[in-house]
Amino acid sequence: MKRIESVKNSFVKKMKQLYQRKHREKEGLFLAEGFHLVEEAFNANIRIDQFIVQEGTNLPSRIPFSGFELTIVSKAVMKELSSTETPQGIIAVCHLPEEEKITIEKGKKYLLVDGVQDPGNVGTLIRTADAVGLQAVLLGSGTVDPYNEKVIRASQGSLFHLPVIKGDIGEWMKTLQAKGIPIFGTAIEKGTSYTAIERQKEFALIVGNEGRGVNKEWLNKSDQIIYVPIYGNAESLNVSVATGILLYHLNDVR
Repeated sequence: MKRIESVKNSFVKKMKQLYQRKHREKEGLFLAEGFHLVEEAFNANIRIDQFIVQEGTNLPSRIPFSGFELTIVSKAVMKELSSTETPQGIIAVCHLPEEEKITIEKGKKYLLVDGVQDPGNVGTLIRTADAVGLQAVLLGSGTVDPYNEKVIRASQGSLFHLPVIKGDIGEWMKTLQAKGIPIFGTAIEKGTSYTAIERQKEFALIVGNEGRGVNKEWLNKSDQIIYVPIYGNAESLNVSVATGILLYHLNDVR
C-alpha cells in the first residue's frame, strides 16, 4: 500500500495520461471509476492492476481488496484523477482486454456502429445492445475508442458483458451475408419505416454518425434500409434513441 498526497506526483500524471487513447494503448491500461463500474469490472473478470482509493472511503465487502495493490490518495489527488464532478473515491486501474475474435453465427444478432464519435452515444449503444441480448457490437472506423472514460461510464458496465470489437464493417458485412443473416442499414432516403418490418430471429443493424449517417457503401450493400419516422418538428432522433427503438422492434425473442 502506498499513499499519495500531492497532485504533482509522477504517478498522478501517469494515471491522468490514461484518459488519452494513445497512452491507454501504450500502457495497456484503462480506468474504471466509481463503485458500480469497479464492481462490474471485477465481476466480469477484467484483470485489475490496482485500486486507487481516496482516504476515508468505505470499501464494499464484495471485492477482496486485500488481494490487490492499493494506492491511497488525498481528496485533492482523487479530484485531480477523477473524470466526474463528484468523485466516489475509487478508481480501478484495469488491463485492456486482448482483442477478441468472434465467429459470426446463424441465429445471432449484431450491432454495427459506423463512425459514431460521441462517447456518450457509443456507451449507450453498447448498453442497449447488452439489454436487448445481442451477441456483439462492432465499432467501425471513425468510432470513438470504447475505453474512453465517457464511453465506459455511459455503458454502465455493459462494455464488460459482451464482445465490443473494433474492426472493418465491410468485412463483417461480407461474413454476415455469407451466413445468410439479414443486414438492416439505417437512413430515411430509400428507407422503409421500421413499423413495416417483421421481427427477426437473426439480424445485423448498422447505425451511423448523426451528421453524415451510415456510409453509402454500407447502405448499398444492406439487405434493407429502415428508419424511425418523426411525427413532430424535430430534425432528427439521437442515434442511441433510434437504435434502441429499432433493436427492440427487430428482436424476436419468442
